[in-house]
Amino acid sequence: MMTSRERVLCALNHEEPDRVPLFIGTSGATTLLAPGYERLKAYMGVEAAPRVVSRSLQYARMDEEVLLRLGSDGRILFPEPAVAPADSPPAAAPFRDEQTEDSFVDEWGIRWVRRPGVSYFEVLDPPLASAGVEDLARYPWPDLTRESRFRGYAEEGRRLREKTPYAVVVLSGATVHEQIYLMRGLDRWLIDLIADEEFAHALLRKMTDLMISGVTALLARCGEYVDVIVTGDDLGTTNSLMMSPALYRKMLKPYQAELLAAIKKNTTAKIFFHSDGAIYPVIGDLIEIGADILNPVQVSARGMGDTARLKRELGDRLSFCGAIDTNQALPRGTPGDVRREVRRRISDLGPGGGYIVASVHCIQPDVPPENVLAMCDEVVKHGHYPLPAR
Repeated sequence: MMTSRERVLCALNHEEPDRVPLFIGTSGATTLLAPGYERLKAYMGVEAAPRVVSRSLQYARMDEEVLLRLGSDGRILFPEPAVAPADSPPAAAPFRDEQTEDSFVDEWGIRWVRRPGVSYFEVLDPPLASAGVEDLARYPWPDLTRESRFRGYAEEGRRLREKTPYAVVVLSGATVHEQIYLMRGLDRWLIDLIADEEFAHALLRKMTDLMISGVTALLARCGEYVDVIVTGDDLGTTNSLMMSPALYRKMLKPYQAELLAAIKKNTTAKIFFHSDGAIYPVIGDLIEIGADILNPVQVSARGMGDTARLKRELGDRLSFCGAIDTNQALPRGTPGDVRREVRRRISDLGPGGGYIVASVHCIQPDVPPENVLAMCDEVVKHGHYPLPAR
């Protein structure tokens, strides 16, 4: 039997380990939404205080007892609040304002509000919605290199590497396109990319420089301990890209390439690139700029459901993480349906290595706990190499 770290690294080197690895709870995209996680804990009889990786997105920070039961092969490098005190903010910024339990302003100046009965926070009044080029120089951007932002990362990274058998996964927090559209508004930003290239390039330049400074400072503390680093930019909807492939290549790709190059300069960790949606037309571009792992492989999106085709066409250059359907199989299927879904994706994506089983993005509260357990159990039961014929 391999250790979890050996299993993950073997798969990511496009070799067949003892079994297909499993990621659950290793990033926002591979965990459960907080209310769903509380439901799972209650089903499993686990008593622990609620914790989140992201307050705005309500991604649950899963407990070690649960991770052991589910068989996750990765552990997230994310120091506890006791290690990174609440009185040391993640970044120096004048905006941060804890208004109420359901309303706060983050370090970027974005106001997040959670309406009654809604699990997620939503952006209210994007702060750059009416900005022009001249406003970018005056905007009080957060300091992503502040020492307090990284308190505990070196110690926790060393502990995970030396004291545990798991693959170490760190969240970079580095996105370019996503952070911009949160601050500008998605509709306005997509118009900028076509109608106001001067502003678009100025904002892309500023955001890329900020993200590179932040991720470089992070990796200076923990890069030697990390096996996988999470980054990405959502580029797709369910039916198409957010923009044409030509516009993506002209406007966004060069800046993403700079960011990924900076990451590779500072760590040997594999780059886990997250992008939802129908992104098949630009997967080759993501490989070109340095993505090692594609997540979440949204199989319900156009062009993404034929995972055998993805493996056949791209599997020699790219690893996959995800592909377990959160649109139908997990929320609406029986445990047997979920097990069949896991077997199908392992059969399609697992041969020759290069696949880590995970759900398609964060598991929602409407997914029965039995189905979460069935997904994880089936990986351990069915995922051993040599894989059976489909």
